[in-house]
Amino acid sequence: MFVPDLVVAPEAALGEPGHHIPAAAALLVVETTSKSSADHDRIEKLHGCATAGVPLYPLLDSRHSGRPTATLYGHPGNATYRVLDTVEYGEGLHIPAPFDLTIDTGAFPAG
Repeated sequence: MFVPDLVVAPEAALGEPGHHIPAAAALLVVETTSKSSADHDRIEKLHGCATAGVPLYPLLDSRHSGRPTATLYGHPGNATYRVLDTVEYGEGLHIPAPFDLTIDTGAFPAG
């Protein structure tokens, strides 16, 4: 079981007892890397969310190769995602429908 940093899911998915929802019910799962979780967020959680069919997985990676990046993964299939976009912090990351919004990554802490 994974505990994501942020989940967006339909309200109907909250009808289950406890404090969890099935991963397949999520519309979007956001992860932010930390020193202790970077590899887990980049590999295991990414793979788990793709396997579950979560449509969108933005990864906010302040520790990516010396320069902070935000990567949007989408179109899950065969337990993997396609990279839809990668921007450096300070640039906008567009999240497509059903959200259709742009995240200002300039406000994110860089490391």
